Amino acid sequence: MTFGGFNDKQTPAPMAEINVTPMVDVMLVLLVIFIMTAPLLTQAIKLDLPQATSASAPDNPATIQLAIDASGTLYWNDTAITTPELEQRFADAGKRTPQPELRLRADKSTRYEVIAQVMASAQSNGLSKLGFVTEPKPTGSPAR
Repeated sequence: MTFGGFNDKQTPAPMAEINVTPMVDVMLVLLVIFIMTAPLLTQAIKLDLPQATSASAPDNPATIQLAIDASGTLYWNDTAITTPELEQRFADAGKRTPQPELRLRADKSTRYEVIAQVMASAQSNGLSKLGFVTEPKPTGSPAR
């Protein structure tokens, strides 16, 4: 189809073609956005964590044993405490030198949210030495 000519007596016919270039450009931009954001939308990651045996760490006087049972109850050196008491004890422990090590024992059915809040509270109060206490793997069990 030509858009110009030297004949003035002809009336131009309506343009019957659709320009798809802008539509293709928009679709490519949307495709790139989708490709970039799709990995961020996954919320669950399935993990099969390995089991390992190691020597138990010796207790020293600057060790704090913090246990969390399945219901979320906190135990500071085998004494039940509340969350505000935990904050205060973390603040006191964070000021000590040498800094005590926090050993966290959590029931395997404890909600991760509770554990994450305890870890964030410990870090915000200056406790950077954190260890997780696990049960040793039974001897004679097959390796996975």
